[in-house]
Amino acid sequence: MAKIYSKKGDKGKTSLLNGQRVSKCDIRIESCGTIDELTSYIGLLKNYIKDKNIVDFLLIVQTNLMTINSMLSSGFKNNNFAILTGNDIIVLENTINKIEEQLSTLDSFIVPGINKPSSICHVVRTICRRAERIIVELSLTEQVNNDILVFINRLSDYFFVLSRLLSDDNKRNKKI
Repeated sequence: MAKIYSKKGDKGKTSLLNGQRVSKCDIRIESCGTIDELTSYIGLLKNYIKDKNIVDFLLIVQTNLMTINSMLSSGFKNNNFAILTGNDIIVLENTINKIEEQLSTLDSFIVPGINKPSSICHVVRTICRRAERIIVELSLTEQVNNDILVFINRLSDYFFVLSRLLSDDNKRNKKI
């Protein structure tokens, strides 16, 4: 049985999927790490959601984020991994639209903390925004697939409207 540790990263370097060795503080590694953190917090959020449709959609989001990580870690070179497409963005936008149809007009700022699911959703949203900032920074020095930037931007919008839905879930009892 192989060991989980390889000792190859003991001096602060790691490998991208394309084999390139980079510092563990490289902006590409920072972007992958933040997407990984985002994916993990979405996993936590799923544990507090009762609506199977939302949980199923969050799994799709996690899969898309893993695709993004493979794209970021491969250096956007040709690889055998899936790629994010404009269709993934359309699905996300349609889901946002369905949720917004159930929400009242927003006329004030939202202070997180109504309930656990909504609060965790706000944490997920802020991690998503951080991931977006890091990926934008990466795009200043390296070519980044624009679909990644658009998807991450929409994803934070999704978590914003989802947090509103979850904070009002007991009142509405509507499914998406």
